[in-house]
Amino acid sequence: MLKNPPAPATTEVAGAQTLRRGLSVLRLLTRIGPGGLRMGEIGRRLALNKSTAIRLTRTLVDEGFVLHDRTSGCYRLGPEAFAVGLAAEPSYELQRLSASTLRMLALESGDTVFFTVLHGYESICLSRNEGDFPIRNQLIKPGDRLPLGVGAGACAILAALSDQEVDDVLSRNAALRAERFPRCTDEAIRQLVNETRAKGYCTQPGLVIEGSWAVGVPVFDANNRPVASVSIAAIESRLGTARSATLGNRLMQASRELTALQAETPHHSSPYPV
Repeated sequence: MLKNPPAPATTEVAGAQTLRRGLSVLRLLTRIGPGGLRMGEIGRRLALNKSTAIRLTRTLVDEGFVLHDRTSGCYRLGPEAFAVGLAAEPSYELQRLSASTLRMLALESGDTVFFTVLHGYESICLSRNEGDFPIRNQLIKPGDRLPLGVGAGACAILAALSDQEVDDVLSRNAALRAERFPRCTDEAIRQLVNETRAKGYCTQPGLVIEGSWAVGVPVFDANNRPVASVSIAAIESRLGTARSATLGNRLMQASRELTALQAETPHHSSPYPV
């Protein structure tokens, strides 16, 4: 009988931690965009000590996932990361199918249109289309992740789930919401869920970014499970009750069209894991 825990278990735990940290570097550089970040900024944003940040980032450089611009000193995504993105891209076929509809919604409304997909207990922004009156302080951009329930689109997805699933989601992301989105309390989100179920669309009153309101709807797969959302964001003065209802009805029409379009096209299984 072994008196001590086997060594491989410790190695696996340490390896998993290193992998997660390496992926966090890639995720950070994905969100930052082509400009990249200096080493010190990578460590600061990810709360990594200097030696760990250097070791992880240089390993990613050696493997081609990250490039180092010696002129600026910044690190950015490399060709291997691009190749992985191309391989995964078919999983987001719905976003391609939605592209023309999203552009039309931005043109019609004049506001900013977001397309997000469901991923675990989060929603991931895949695209942002801006109309003639974009929100200048809008911080959400492609690649950003929000806890499910935070934001009009993510809350519309949440409202399409069962009460038990809503409870599960809110309990799992409660700490993150309290830290990053203090106005998105359980009470506030549950109220929005109830309103969304009654109206068919979610009106989010500046809970994520002060002064930025949004209207969102879920998009369903062939099994009537929510897999994505479309939302329109604008400054508060542009989203009164009447206009929110008009945009909400237009978004519901777009959602029905996208759901039907997806059903006609071969696609991968739903990403919903709850």
